[in-house]
Amino acid sequence: MSLSKIKVLFFSIVLSVFAFVITDQAVAQRYIDPEENPPLRDRLYYGGNFAMQFGTITFIDVSPLVGAMITDKFSGGLGATYQYFDDRRFVNVGTGNRSLYGGRTFLRYNVFPNIFAYTEYEMLNFDLFNRNTNEYNREWIPGFFVGAGYFAPFGNRGGANFTFLYNLMHDNLRSPYNEPYVIRVGFVF
Repeated sequence: MSLSKIKVLFFSIVLSVFAFVITDQAVAQRYIDPEENPPLRDRLYYGGNFAMQFGTITFIDVSPLVGAMITDKFSGGLGATYQYFDDRRFVNVGTGNRSLYGGRTFLRYNVFPNIFAYTEYEMLNFDLFNRNTNEYNREWIPGFFVGAGYFAPFGNRGGANFTFLYNLMHDNLRSPYNEPYVIRVGFVF
């Protein structure tokens, strides 16, 4: 399957999910009764991503998040990201600073009990190689993601998120992601 066909298929799926959002056929993953007006602490959820790899390539990712249920179907929140990367195959090559950090804000709409639409704005700071000066310069790079995901619950409030995203602001020369498509697996409690 060609890359253009994959893009068309992906956008068709995303548009279908958003069409369900607009027609309001969703059911909540966790019901919040608006009449009860629960306190903020009862509407909060926490989670994020954590990854480690050691060896020739060392990679560490710590990306916590906190979200709040605004309605029984809609939530939003904030997150932070820190990543460290070291590739020992390139010992004698200048690699700049090996850490990346930043933040994000996100919105999530529960379309079905386990399916959600998702959007996120992210700003990441890392070293970019400048071909004109042959030096690394630290820059803030934005990303705007849209997509959908699947929530696999466990326990009363927790679960795992499998999210498929497309970065609308992807830049092949400046993005920390190799492709505009991003797949994430994370946990919430």
